[in-house]
Amino acid sequence: MESIVKYDYKPVLKDPILIEALPGIGNVGKVAGDHLAQLLKAERFAVIYSMNFPAQVIPGEDNVVKMACNELWHAKTPSGQDLVFLKGDYQGSTPEGQFILAQDMLEIMMSYGVSRIITLGGFGTGQIVKERHVYGAVSRIELKDELTDCGVTFLPGEPRAGIVGAAGLLIGLGQMNGIDSFCLMGETSGFFIDHGSAIEILKVLGKMFGIEDLDLKDLEAESQKLAELTDKAAEQMVEKTTDLGYIG
Repeated sequence: MESIVKYDYKPVLKDPILIEALPGIGNVGKVAGDHLAQLLKAERFAVIYSMNFPAQVIPGEDNVVKMACNELWHAKTPSGQDLVFLKGDYQGSTPEGQFILAQDMLEIMMSYGVSRIITLGGFGTGQIVKERHVYGAVSRIELKDELTDCGVTFLPGEPRAGIVGAAGLLIGLGQMNGIDSFCLMGETSGFFIDHGSAIEILKVLGKMFGIEDLDLKDLEAESQKLAELTDKAAEQMVEKTTDLGYIG
């Protein structure tokens, strides 16, 4: 293992599920994962440092610096299932670095007997999305029925460009090691932080884990603000196009 792992404590876990929630397209996975971790009152138990993160430290409001890192947080579902959230503000700086970090993360989780890997991300469309779907990719075909029942849509061969970064590598490495793994991708333009798309992923996870109250008020408020800004921008574009019609 190339990463440096510092433990706050070492939890006792039974068949834990890893949920990857790192930054990506529209930050959809990060927003969804961070919200669920907070809702379930997750506690941090490990910090991962690596030469494959940006070579920098970030000063806090009190000017105390923090190294670039990822973190592992532990929570339980209402039914008692152990969840481990992979959180942070960074992914590996290079493709090689991302692969090494994913390998190290899998090694940590396999030491805990990880039973399933779920990665979260955005499905970028490049255009404004009104009704968002959650698309899926799986490590084995038998998982599709379960996910379809939870509201996941499957498009043959999509995304064509592949699933990059931790969201893709962790399900790929999980597949190699016989661990059921899948990626949940919220449909998004990719132009901005998409709280609305994160909400749709959370609804899927809520069904999956039997969480009835997802407390989505704050995310819904952020999504509404963005929708209003988007509608206003669209109106301005129409006005500009109409004005051009009077020229020459």
